[in-house]
Amino acid sequence: MNEWGPALAVILGIVEGLTEFLPVSSTGHLILVGHAFGFTGDVAANAEISIQLGAILAVIVFEREKIRRLTSGAWQEQAGFQSFLLSGQHPTWAASLKASMQAHPNLWFILGLGIAFLPAAVVGLLAHGWIKSYLFTPQTVAATSILGGVIILIVEATKRTGRTTTLDQVSAANAFWIGLAQCASLIPGMSRSGSTIVGGLLAGLDRKVATEYSFFLALPTIIAATVYETLKAKATFTNQDFVALGIGMVVSFLVAWAVIAAFLTYVQRHTLRVFAYYRIILGIAVFLVFH
Repeated sequence: MNEWGPALAVILGIVEGLTEFLPVSSTGHLILVGHAFGFTGDVAANAEISIQLGAILAVIVFEREKIRRLTSGAWQEQAGFQSFLLSGQHPTWAASLKASMQAHPNLWFILGLGIAFLPAAVVGLLAHGWIKSYLFTPQTVAATSILGGVIILIVEATKRTGRTTTLDQVSAANAFWIGLAQCASLIPGMSRSGSTIVGGLLAGLDRKVATEYSFFLALPTIIAATVYETLKAKATFTNQDFVALGIGMVVSFLVAWAVIAAFLTYVQRHTLRVFAYYRIILGIAVFLVFH
């Protein structure tokens, strides 16, 4: 199938909305569904990335009040930020930096998102073409699905207490380690959500904060990837492709909106093991089907 239409766009939108924020890999699921319907090639690969924008808009709507408070707070804090660091009120630069993070939590949260965004942005920009050409396959998804499931089980089996229990406690160092973990999600099937949540748990965030931070980190990450992919691939899209893409985005927005609230409630009471078992079973099944 070289072209796709509204019906397939609705299916892909549902799959994207259901899986984007769960640690199961939305890109991996879109690749599998695309192969099941014979929707492969450049248009398919581009659409599978671009359709994620709908789910990201759901985060913006769902977290609109927090986003408004963060941005307005950061704007108010930025005026005294530089002078605070250079004021010499503390004996060391490290002490001054720590005090600044406490005095300007909103600004540092946004700066932290930038720090977390950079590693995957750099690696993705360098390796994007190679990844899309060679790793957008069911076999890759199967292998990484199993690997990611095993990693989740290992992390969940490790006894730890989340030291960071609110978003404004996420430090720049936490953000950097979560950003490094996000690099794994560039491989289809590893899951951006799964990689960042696991990275957050290993960095000392509790499960709810790690999950919510993953939502916020998705904003710059997927918006940048979608804009980059859409601009780069606009020559391969026809007018019908853009119509289908719009339908898929709307559907993914509506489905993701419902999933976000349910998943946040779930992780406050449960571990991620059920998703790990699902990933492993899915990976084995895909290997058997595509062998």
